Amino acid sequence: MDLEEAKEFKERCTQCAAVSWGLTDEGKYYCTSCHNVTERSKEVINTGAIPNTKIQAINRGLKRKRKLEKGWDWYVCEGFQQILYQQAEALKTLGVGPELKDEVLHNFWKRYLQKSKQAYCKNPVYTRGRKATVLEDNPSHSDWDSEPDLLSDFSCPSFVESGPDSQLDSRTQKPFPISKASQSETASICSGSLDGVKYSQQKEKGIVKMTVPRTLAFCYLSLLWQRETITLSDLLRFVEEGHIPYINAFQHFPEEMKLYGRDKGIFAIESWPAYEDIYKKMIEIAKFLDLPRFPDITEDCYLHPDILCMKYLMEVNLPDEMNDLTYQVVKMTGIGEVDFLTFDPIAKMAKTVKYDIQAVAVIVIVLKLLFLLDDNLEWTLSNIAEKYNEKNKEDKPWFDFRKWYQVMKKSVDEKKQKWEEARAKYVWKSEKPLYHSSIDRAVVYKRREMVVSLQKQFSALTDSAPTVEKKSPSSFQFNWTEGDSAGTCFHGHSLQGILKKKGQSLTTKNSLYWLSTQKFCRSYCKHVTTYEESNFSLSYQFIINLFSFLLRIKASSLHEEVSLIEKRLFKRKYSKTQKKSRSRKRRKY
Repeated sequence: MDLEEAKEFKERCTQCAAVSWGLTDEGKYYCTSCHNVTERSKEVINTGAIPNTKIQAINRGLKRKRKLEKGWDWYVCEGFQQILYQQAEALKTLGVGPELKDEVLHNFWKRYLQKSKQAYCKNPVYTRGRKATVLEDNPSHSDWDSEPDLLSDFSCPSFVESGPDSQLDSRTQKPFPISKASQSETASICSGSLDGVKYSQQKEKGIVKMTVPRTLAFCYLSLLWQRETITLSDLLRFVEEGHIPYINAFQHFPEEMKLYGRDKGIFAIESWPAYEDIYKKMIEIAKFLDLPRFPDITEDCYLHPDILCMKYLMEVNLPDEMNDLTYQVVKMTGIGEVDFLTFDPIAKMAKTVKYDIQAVAVIVIVLKLLFLLDDNLEWTLSNIAEKYNEKNKEDKPWFDFRKWYQVMKKSVDEKKQKWEEARAKYVWKSEKPLYHSSIDRAVVYKRREMVVSLQKQFSALTDSAPTVEKKSPSSFQFNWTEGDSAGTCFHGHSLQGILKKKGQSLTTKNSLYWLSTQKFCRSYCKHVTTYEESNFSLSYQFIINLFSFLLRIKASSLHEEVSLIEKRLFKRKYSKTQKKSRSRKRRKY
């Protein structure tokens, strides 16, 4: 920029009316007082000035490139914050209200940072031994405006502790922003983050260490607090389908957040999230944060078993008339009570309900009540229903278990095969290469380019795309339409051939029932029940495997939930078996 050459330009600035001009590298006039750039440019007389302008522009680009390669100073907790932000935004696109990110998840994360002494406390772990950089009260002064707002200071005091550490001036209680000016003394060849090495070695008692799977636990806690229409199994399925960032979520970090070395072990995930694992982590985090009792799960809430049973009956193509039976089982067992369903982390036995598994277990029990599922009675009742449907084609058809089994087995096998193929084809390596140190960066990027080019060449030869198509998100995995020509929808079928009138009420023709678990393991045992497939009928195995695939859980988990609800439903039977076992023990002695 040359002020001397711009003196000949005498027009007033349109913004501030000053006459004080300079020249940009591109030859345009700019106001030195308000920095307004005009469209007018100086006519170039000396051609020798052009190369110099180009050199200046190239130098400016090189400086930016060097700054980009150096990166920002950032901490591991800020990496997890980025992932939480991405996941919250993904949930927002799936239809979840913005309050989940702006209020609930923000508060949970804020409380976690305070409890783990990373921010919002008197002496954060990152300020020990060096001068702290804090955000100002005025958000316009923040140098983190372009980043996620999860750590910005909103007025959400409901979850922040009121202990001595938190009784501070609001100016010193802010978390630390990502420092965009990298410092040589803090640079590490072992990790891109400032505390990657220290974090990977950290084993402090009483502190729940943040991991990528725990980000999903945070998301589910927020969904549960908001009582959203997404269960834990739905959340994990959306992760698997790629609608919620989880695998290689780090590749969406800003370019300035360099990630390598020890960061790889912290943020790189090479396995799918498991239901039981996320469920346990969710309870662990809730207890660590000392969260209060969650909002009540009432009858009009999506997570109530009556509503979920209705949803899963539609999902697996069972008759609508079964809703009445599931409702009765829920009422008799008391699993629909508000106190039973509502999560209370500060209770003596902090345990939340597995809402989706519980609803599916109720349906399994109703199927056992109707058909016994002993590989005998269900086929006898199917023969009766088949004969009736042939003679009375114009009437409402009776539910045929055999026909339903054939339709569902075919659909599930096809769906399962596609799911297994998608898992086998999944590319675990990220588009953003990971390297062990900054020295290896150039080599790793060169190898990655070679791999990508080879993949393109092979895909062109085989005429196949390497990536799997992304499915649109849906609460249902199976879709059944009534009145279809193939007769594969059983929603409108009647249970008349299975039920009989007794006074003014209907009861099942089947009067027998077998318990899924005769004897429960003792409290010191890690599992409540045991599930050996060979000990059960083929029909029961099919039902258990069907719902297990639907929820992406282990068959043993569903069998355990069925057993626990049966224990509530048949209290007398269990009390009799306990008395018999006690009397036998006494006889032995």
